[in-house]
Amino acid sequence: MNTTTQNRNIIIEIKDLKKSYGDNHVLNGFNMTLYEGENLVIMGKSGSGKSVMIKCLVGLERPDSGSIMVMGEKIEELDRSTLDELRTEIGFLFQGSALYDSMTVRENLEFPLRRHTKKFGVLKDTTALVMEALENVGLAHTINLMPVELSGGMKRRIALARTLILQPKIILYDEPTTGLDPITAKEILILMKSIQEKYNTSAVIITHDVDCARVISNRMILLVDGINYAEGTFNELSTSTDPKIQAFFK
Repeated sequence: MNTTTQNRNIIIEIKDLKKSYGDNHVLNGFNMTLYEGENLVIMGKSGSGKSVMIKCLVGLERPDSGSIMVMGEKIEELDRSTLDELRTEIGFLFQGSALYDSMTVRENLEFPLRRHTKKFGVLKDTTALVMEALENVGLAHTINLMPVELSGGMKRRIALARTLILQPKIILYDEPTTGLDPITAKEILILMKSIQEKYNTSAVIITHDVDCARVISNRMILLVDGINYAEGTFNELSTSTDPKIQAFFK
């Protein structure tokens, strides 16, 4: 364990995770630790098991073996109600933003508040929370717009605002810069870093983007052959002479 993480609380711990689909062995003993306030980047080729790992992490898939601990709770031992409650502490930024086209920006942000009443109670007026979330991403002026009126970068920001509105302790980012032009991608990364600093969120970031990994990561895991093949900072991994590690940075 390096000095930047040794005194931090563990937020997520995955041990010896295995998952197969018939003869396709996707995860072969994957291990991962996410520390409080850390941005952990996971890189792997398409089909390497990144998405499967995330699905197991949030309880959408059941692993064949291994254990997943999230904020002290063993995912595999939770009943449906307790798992749903835990999920309110986990925000997810989808690759395609996944905004509801038939809803305004306000309605998109209100949706999770109305669905998860246990956390905030039944809110008569959601305006303050909606505006705070929009101000966090610099788009308060879009509150009454429809998704079709937003650019790709704006949609990604609104999706992030919707993620933040439940005040999650953990954020899972799925390819946050994919499909964005370089300037907009840079703006999203700056926003992600500011959120980490403001709210001390712990984040797992799945990406193929080497520049994204360089800018946003505190630590990285390279997923190869279903295992955490290599771990370290961007500088440590990018200067490795191991051919399997070098392949990620070419």
